[in-house]
Amino acid sequence: MSALLQDFSDAIGNAAGRLGPSVVGLGRGWSVGSGVVIGKDRILTAAHNIRHDEVSVTFSDGTSEPGKVAGVDADLDLAVIEAQTNGRPALELGDGEPPAVGTPLVALANPGGRGLRVTLGFVSSGPRSFRGPRGRHVAGAIEHTAPLPRGSSGGPLVDLDGRLLGVNAIRLDGNLILAVPAAALRERVEALARGEAPATPRLGVAVAPPRVARRMRRAVGLPERDGLLVRGVEEGSPADRAGIERGDLIASAAGRDLDGIDSLYSALDSLAGGAPLTLKIVRGTEERDLEVSFG
Repeated sequence: MSALLQDFSDAIGNAAGRLGPSVVGLGRGWSVGSGVVIGKDRILTAAHNIRHDEVSVTFSDGTSEPGKVAGVDADLDLAVIEAQTNGRPALELGDGEPPAVGTPLVALANPGGRGLRVTLGFVSSGPRSFRGPRGRHVAGAIEHTAPLPRGSSGGPLVDLDGRLLGVNAIRLDGNLILAVPAAALRERVEALARGEAPATPRLGVAVAPPRVARRMRRAVGLPERDGLLVRGVEEGSPADRAGIERGDLIASAAGRDLDGIDSLYSALDSLAGGAPLTLKIVRGTEERDLEVSFG
């Protein structure tokens, strides 16, 4: 047992010494987050940490550099920041294979630039999924037990050899953490660093699930109808240009009835080459078909 504990102690110490210089804090205090150097002048973080186009980047030695957002993928909760890394090494990306339950790993963070944190944990379940900031499922997430303070999202999750397994994103009940997996990082990071926006079309609406829509229609004396209730419309968005309004019920998309938000995402994902999407909208008792263009 003492030998095992010594191995874990060595792993934490090695991670702090070798990888710590590549872990950054974003913003100041606990309010923003962490990030990790993934290339010369490139820093990876969680998209929900991004508040503005510019952010202060603080390294483990206390020095700071101005950073500028290069690209954001809110669906995967990832963002790349450009900032002078001044020779600090980039972390090597893992092979993308999901780690088995019980695999030891190390989480690192620099919450808001307040200093390096390094903790040991274990993979606590098989691959999970969670909803990113825009409600889409992020598949293959790594659930682990390495404890992290507030402001650690966007920091790296590594194996005992220091390879990047994922980016810490969400805290669950019981202090478990979910990390965006390396496979997702490999697919998106280079495009984000080039400033390329995700190709996935967005409607630009906030919606309530079918059970809420049925309850609200019943409360005002309207016939119950499955669909997604529009709670808000982003100004200038494709939905706004198509004439969708707050209070509308989106009953179907591309000719398919909607039984939840994932049905709407499937319809959006099926579009090719900027094709429009036909929605059936129920406004009060009136039904109408609207064509949404994604110019």
